Amino acid sequence: MKIRMENAFDFQDIREVNLRAFLSNDEALIVEKLRKSGDVISLVAIKNDKVVGHVLFSAASIENNEDSIPALVLAPVAVLPEFQNQGVGTKLIERGLDECRKQGYSIVTVLGHPKFYPRFGFKPAIEYGIESPLEVPEESFMVLELVSGTLNHVKGVLYYSKAFDDIL
Repeated sequence: MKIRMENAFDFQDIREVNLRAFLSNDEALIVEKLRKSGDVISLVAIKNDKVVGHVLFSAASIENNEDSIPALVLAPVAVLPEFQNQGVGTKLIERGLDECRKQGYSIVTVLGHPKFYPRFGFKPAIEYGIESPLEVPEESFMVLELVSGTLNHVKGVLYYSKAFDDIL
C-alpha cells in the first residue's frame, strides 16, 4: 500500500471512499468544501492502483480573549469497507501527522473515539484547557501537540473552518 498526497485525479475516488465509508453524503461534501477553502492537508491510500482510503486535516484556530492560535482538525478519515480493519486508517493518520509536522503545524485536534486516537498521542483537550465548540463528551475531543511544549500556554475554544458550518 502506498500513502501519498491527493491530486486532482483523486477527487472522484475520494468522494466515493467517503460515501461508502460513512453511508452519508455529509463527509464527502465537507471534504469538497474544505478543499475549496484551500488550507488542507489531504492524503490517500492506494492499493492495486485504487484509492482505498483518505484522511483530511483542515485549518482551524484556538481562540481566547487575547490570542488566535493556529491548529488543524483531523477529519474525516475514511476507508472503503472492504479495506477496513487492515491498518489503512492508522497508516493514513501516521503519515498525515508526519506531513503536518513537515508543513510546520504544531497542534492537531480530533473529535473521535477515545480508545482509538490516543495510540497516536492524542489526549483529552480539556487537560490543556482547550474546549470544543460543540457539546461532546470530554474524552472524545482530543488534541495532539506535534511540537513538544506547544500546548503549555494555549487555552481557549477551537474554531473549525467555516466549511463545517452546514454540518456542525
